[in-house]
Amino acid sequence: MIGNGVGRTRRVGAGQWAGRALLIVLAGCLALVWNHAVQAAQPATVTFTLDFPHSDPEHYFIAVQSDGHARYESSAKISADSDERETYRTEFSVSDETRAQIFELTARAHYFSGKIDSGNRKIAFTGSKKLVYKDALREITAAYNFSPQLAVQQLTTLFQSVSATLEFARHLAYYHRYQKLALDDELKRMEDAIRRGDVMELQAARPVLQEIYDDTSVMNVVRARAQRIMEMGNGTGAPH
Repeated sequence: MIGNGVGRTRRVGAGQWAGRALLIVLAGCLALVWNHAVQAAQPATVTFTLDFPHSDPEHYFIAVQSDGHARYESSAKISADSDERETYRTEFSVSDETRAQIFELTARAHYFSGKIDSGNRKIAFTGSKKLVYKDALREITAAYNFSPQLAVQQLTTLFQSVSATLEFARHLAYYHRYQKLALDDELKRMEDAIRRGDVMELQAARPVLQEIYDDTSVMNVVRARAQRIMEMGNGTGAPH
């Protein structure tokens, strides 16, 4: 009787340990699945950086996520007649059209893997450029001055056009605060750039345009021009 009881106790103990081990394995598997799901849910990001000394701006970067959220930062003189510099930062949402275009071109460029620079030293220097693709599983960086790849050329033009819009916003914010009489000329330049198709994502500049329009201390002709530019940007992020 005693021997049989000991045997049963040992068998139950072994079964409990086996059950605990199985639970530990299952918990580990669930943790791995959860971690993978969290990583997969993180948005991918494409970042473009330009460093071009003595230009305006001399440095900027744009980071666009696959969910449409974007960040912009630039470093430049506060105005054409000043050597003082400022760092400008803003966040905005890119249009669905532009977001899709950025990630489609990135895929065509093989996510910037391999060499994308032409390597031709006879081509004029137009700034040190860098493209970065990052998702939950990889991060790829490529530097170039000029790329023979059409997808990279199109991405470069796209990001430069978005930067142009945000630099207009930076200038307008400065002039609105310190030199209101300079607003009309800057808005005229912005209108001309829109008509040439040199800017994209006009909605990113809407907050400062709205502030100018709402400011009754600004001349009516300037407020009307700001309103007209906002209407140009309604409904699309593409240049007009």
